[in-house]
Amino acid sequence: MSFSDYSTALVTGASTGMGAAIAERMAKRGLTVHAVARNEERLAELAAKTGAIPHAVDLTNIRELAEHVQGLEIDVLINCAGVSRPGNILDSSEQDIDELVDVNLRGLLQLTRLVLPGMVARDRGHVVNISSIAGVYNFYGHTVYHATKAAVHQISRQLRNDTVGKRIRVTEICPGRVETEIFGRNLGGTPQAMEEAWKTYYEGYESLTTEDIVNALDYAIDTPRHVNVGMLEIMPTFQVPGGLVFDRREPAIEEVE
Repeated sequence: MSFSDYSTALVTGASTGMGAAIAERMAKRGLTVHAVARNEERLAELAAKTGAIPHAVDLTNIRELAEHVQGLEIDVLINCAGVSRPGNILDSSEQDIDELVDVNLRGLLQLTRLVLPGMVARDRGHVVNISSIAGVYNFYGHTVYHATKAAVHQISRQLRNDTVGKRIRVTEICPGRVETEIFGRNLGGTPQAMEEAWKTYYEGYESLTTEDIVNALDYAIDTPRHVNVGMLEIMPTFQVPGGLVFDRREPAIEEVE
């Protein structure tokens, strides 16, 4: 299927970063866009700019989420909302773990559960999940984030099994480092934190931009109806996964004796 087969899209995390850029592109493609995010003010700005229909709702509030999507016929579901936290499991708090699981995984599953049956009934639809290279490669830190994105990676494949025989397509977009606010939010979200994050993680690097992700998503949706683009792994040219650590532990004195 191509964009001509679809009329509506629902985008989560639509108030900023990749989500906002995706919502804007879907609107330019002529789709009626339902934009979901927590930030009501930013959603209003997006609506004024693109004509998107704003839904100020927290993905972790399943009852409220169900009320917002009830009766909607969604052709393209783009699960883009996500949160991250610095550190690994040794210094994660209970709240950190719960929020990452609730937003990155539980919210995605629940929204897909609400929207996908309509696609199946109409024999038409496309689910796009924004995951991360953290879901397929391991590197230091962000243990819970890695776990949730690995789950999204597997869910994306399983949805194809769940809908086999129907004209439902599922695409996972798996980015490396993209210029968004995520690092700044991890540092506290203040203007100073945003500036520090930019200098630390982006200044001097050729990172991906939100437009790069949007172009990849655009390609996956616009392929012919007999083509399913299952996964697009996209990284900056100068960013590569890899490396192996073999830590050497010096014997304690008592062990030597």
